[in-house]
Order: sequence, then structure tokens, then C-alpha cells
Amino acid sequence: MSTAPFFAHSAENIDLPGTLAMTAYGTGSAGYTQMVSIGNLLQNEYGTSVRILPGENDVSRMTPLRMGRVPLCACGISSYYGFEGVFLFADPQWGPQSIRLISTSTANFGLGVAVAGDINVKTPADLKGKRVAYIRGDDALNVGTEAFLAFGGLTWDDVERVEFPGYGRSFEGIVANQADAAFTMSVAPPAQQMAASPRGIVWPELDPADKEGWQRLQAVAPYFQPHKVTSAAGENYGKDSPWIGATYPYPILVGGESLDDKTARNLVRVLIEDHDKYKDAAPGNAGYSLENQNMQWVIPYHDAVIEYYKEIGHWTGAMQAHQDGLVKRQKLLKTTWESFMDANPPEDRDAFRSGWMEARAKALEAEGMKSVFR
Repeated sequence: MSTAPFFAHSAENIDLPGTLAMTAYGTGSAGYTQMVSIGNLLQNEYGTSVRILPGENDVSRMTPLRMGRVPLCACGISSYYGFEGVFLFADPQWGPQSIRLISTSTANFGLGVAVAGDINVKTPADLKGKRVAYIRGDDALNVGTEAFLAFGGLTWDDVERVEFPGYGRSFEGIVANQADAAFTMSVAPPAQQMAASPRGIVWPELDPADKEGWQRLQAVAPYFQPHKVTSAAGENYGKDSPWIGATYPYPILVGGESLDDKTARNLVRVLIEDHDKYKDAAPGNAGYSLENQNMQWVIPYHDAVIEYYKEIGHWTGAMQAHQDGLVKRQKLLKTTWESFMDANPPEDRDAFRSGWMEARAKALEAEGMKSVFR
């Protein structure tokens, strides 16, 4: 991959609006803290005031974007679910969302299944027969767990599924010996608490050379990528002894249809070229560097962002082919949704959702695309 040249620019040639609004995770979250630090940079260097609307769940983060009240969302993986029109987006009020990628942060942490250290688990395959947490109403966590099980050739049927009402409660359950494993970020407070408990913590290794394992994992959750994790809860993990695991970007900065080309182009330019000015201002900011951008991920880039990458020599034919495929997928999902909505009254939500998922899968597979979700 090509490397960008030395960057030099000044406020005179960065053209951003006076105010830029976005949604983000709740106050105190890593995503919110990062956006505050980037907002400080934009204010101090370019006179742009960033207004952040914290949202405690996917609905409160994505609704203002859908309604056009904000042009940006520093989202989680729900942005991908929105792009695909699945889970909470398989609803008459939602459907596939017309979003485009601006930037992502892939830092030194990972995402995966944390396992109690007293049950001799070294790989996902070792979870067979173990008690694995299932979080009611949290699709992202449960799909992540399912993907890790798939790496080991397992499904939910191969483990004892223990249901919990919430994410935090699942880790309390592990500490209390009611469960053995749950999905989380490697540096999250619940993982730290688990590491400090008598049971301890291990992170099952995902061998990058296990191509079949990775194919199984990404068939469930294609947004995961192999990652050498140097920041993870537990005394056995660190820079000198990384967890050979997985991650996906967080946060994921996406723009809605109200985001204009000029703002998108100038914003990504600041994020890339001013990286040294804010990389240490909040945990995870290192992940916005050019080398940490996945140019062939699961959400299409904004056209103006692509133009910027072309300008700096960081865009290839393979990247364009991947982008074209994602745009084609997005258009197909939108037209399929519109046809489905015209023909299906939304009174029965369960019937509507199952009908949509069937129509969605059929349309994608007819064009030779993987449905991923069914």
C-alpha cells in the first residue's frame, strides 16, 4: 500500500463550517472522549465548534442522523447493521441506511470473548461445553460472541447459553461463577474487574494463519479483522506479550445524506494530516492515523473522502473495485427495501421483519452477494 507524503497545511486552506454537529456514545465513553478531543482541535485550529449529542443506545445515536438533524455520527458497529438494514433496522421506521464512511479508529485494544482464567481455555474451540453469556436485546455483543464460537467450529448449541439482562450484569455473573465467558472490549472496565477477581481472565487466541477459522468468523461478522492487541485486561497481556486476537474499528465516523462533499473532504484531511496534534489527547486517538485505516472494509467511503485519498496517492484499483461493490450493494438494499415496503403493511412487526430478512437475502444472493444475515 502506498504511503502518504509529508503533510503540511494551515487554517487558510481548510474550509469547515462554523458549527459541526454529531452524535456519539454517552459521556464518559471512549468514543465521546475522542470526539471532544477532536472538537478541541477543530475549534482551536480552524474555528469550528463541534456540538456532540451523547446517545446511550443505537436508536438515540442513529435517529438524529436519519432525520438529518446532524450530519455525522461517531457510532459503533450498529452503523454497519444500519447499512445492511438488519436487527433494529429491520423495522418499518428504519430499513437500510444511506450512510458513508469518513474515518475510523483502530487502536491497540481488541474486541472479543473474555474468558475466566480458571477453566483452561486457550482457543475458541476450548469453549465447547462452557457457560457463555447471551445478552438480551444486544445484537452486537451476541453476534460478536457467535463469531468467536464460529472460529472454533462451534455454535450456541455447543455451549451452555446463560442469559443476562445487560452487558455489565454478564461480567458480574462471571465473577460470581454463574458464567465463564462474555464479549467485550479488551480494555473495558468490566474486563478489568474480571481480571482483578479470583477467577482471573484469559483472551482466547485467534491464530491469523487459521484461514478456515477466520473464514467461519467473518461469515458471521465480516467487520472483524485480525489484530495484535497490546492493551488488554490481565497481567499476562501487554506490548511484550500481546493478545493475538481480533478487533473492529470504534468509533466509526459516518456521514448521513446531509453531509456535503466539502465538509467530508476537509474533515478527513484534518483527521489524517493533523494526527500528531491530537493523537495523544484521548485514549484511542492513535487509531485515526492513515496506516490504521482499513480501506476495504464493510461500509462504503464518502465520495469526497475517496477524492482526498486519491489526491495523496493512497487509493488503488482494488480499493475502488471494493468500493464499487459496496455501493452496488447499498443501492440493491435500498431498492429492495422500497419494493418490500410498498407490498407489505407494517402492522405485524414480527412478520414484517422475517419477510424483509427473507426478501433481503433473496435479492442479495440473486446478485451473487452474501446475505451475511438471514
